[in-house]
Order: sequence, then C-alpha cells, then structure tokens
Amino acid sequence: MRASLIQIAVNPDQSVNSRREYVGSLVREEAGADLVVLPELWPTGAFAYELFAQEAESLDGPTREAMAKAARDAGVWLHAGSIVERAADGTLYNTALVFSPDGELAATYRKIHRFGFDKGEAVMMGAGGEPVTVAHPGTTLGVTTCYDLRFPELYRTLVDQGAETLIVSAGWPERRRSHWTLLAQARAVENQCFVLAVGTAGTHAGVEQAGHSIAVDPWGEVLAEAGAGEEVLRVEFDPARVAATREQFPALKDRVLGLDAPSRLR
Repeated sequence: MRASLIQIAVNPDQSVNSRREYVGSLVREEAGADLVVLPELWPTGAFAYELFAQEAESLDGPTREAMAKAARDAGVWLHAGSIVERAADGTLYNTALVFSPDGELAATYRKIHRFGFDKGEAVMMGAGGEPVTVAHPGTTLGVTTCYDLRFPELYRTLVDQGAETLIVSAGWPERRRSHWTLLAQARAVENQCFVLAVGTAGTHAGVEQAGHSIAVDPWGEVLAEAGAGEEVLRVEFDPARVAATREQFPALKDRVLGLDAPSRLR
C-alpha cells in the first residue's frame, strides 16, 4: 500500500482560494497512491485564530468541493486535513474530511482535544465527541488531529474499533518537534499500528512549524520522515504487518485496569 503525506507551508500572502487550487494540484499529482493525507487546517493555518470565524465554512463549502474534485480526478482515498467548520447552530469545529476515490465524503471527524488551554482553539471551537474509523479497502483508518496525539485513550478506543493505521493530521510547532516524533512512535508501539502523521512547513501566524511528517510501523520503527520544508513524503507499507505483529507479540490481550479488549484482539 502506498501513502503520500503532503507537507505544505501555509503562506499568509496566498489567498485561501489560491491555496485550495494549489493543494488540489498537489493531490492530483499523487494519482496511483492508495491514500493521500493533508495537514490540519491548511486553508487558514492552525494558529491563525483571527481567521477562524472569517473563513469558517459548512461541510458543503468550497474546501469540500475542491477536495472532492481532487480526490475524484486523482482516483485516490484522500484525508483532506481539516477545515474550520461552521455548524448549523453557529458553533465552530476543527473538522477533518475523508473522501473516497469517487469524490464522495466518506467520513468526517470533529477534533476531540482542542489546543490552547484558555485561548485559541480551546475557547473558539466546540469539541467533537465521537472517535472515527474509516474502512479503507486496504486497512482500517483511525482518524485523529494534532493535539489528539497527546491522549492515548483516544487511540486505544480507535484500536477497539478496528483501527490498523492511525492518521494524525497536524499543524505542530517546531518548538515541540521532539514530542511529535516521540508521541508518533509511542502511539504506534502501544497500539501495534502504523502511524501516518503529517504536519505543515514554514511559519504562519508567527508560529514556526515542525514539518517532519513521519510514517512509523507497528514496532515503532520510522519508515520515512520528511524534512522541515514543503515536501511530499511517499511511503510503502504492508497493512498485514499489523496482524502479524499482534500475533508475534500479543501485548494487547494482556490489557487490565477494567479495559476489556475485544475478543478479536486476544
């Protein structure tokens, strides 16, 4: 299975519409991939809080339209990163969009863990309430966004729902890049899953981005890692290694503390 992680910079001098066109062209260049993944909030920038309300859109908005067409043109499964969604009641959410190769919206995920403590996303956006998995033909995807990476309970829930490949779409800052790599590997090891984590490059809203998108196997080995700049990280992996790893080292069956693993993991 081949995945393409598109690590882009969010240029504040570029309009959101121009960025949609640019990102759509990058997705089309990945025709032949089994999965393409984009970063978090790339239309606005994850730290451009002042743009959230201005650029918020419905699930039927311009980003969905552009990314559906890009997925259809390329014939790929596309995790289109996330948008600032404005719900019918006016609440804003950090919402990920996943498209099938025919351009249909296969899944959405409202980010559960909002970053910022007492400012930014944490106070401007509502929290999602439901973990989301997607039945990709090659592997079951667990969908997560940026700050979610720090909360292992979410990933355990995704594994219980059948996840084999964990997606992390992020806008992670450079000053905490060591945490990014460490946590991506930890989530892979503890859940015996592949982790595909893609972030942004450059600097936006005054925050230098970490870049360094990364693919990790179920043993915690780094399969590929990007640099700091714009880059498409292409990685090939065998989803069957998840079941093989869990059989070879069946740690998940020894879960205790009242967290009863499903019988299929035993």
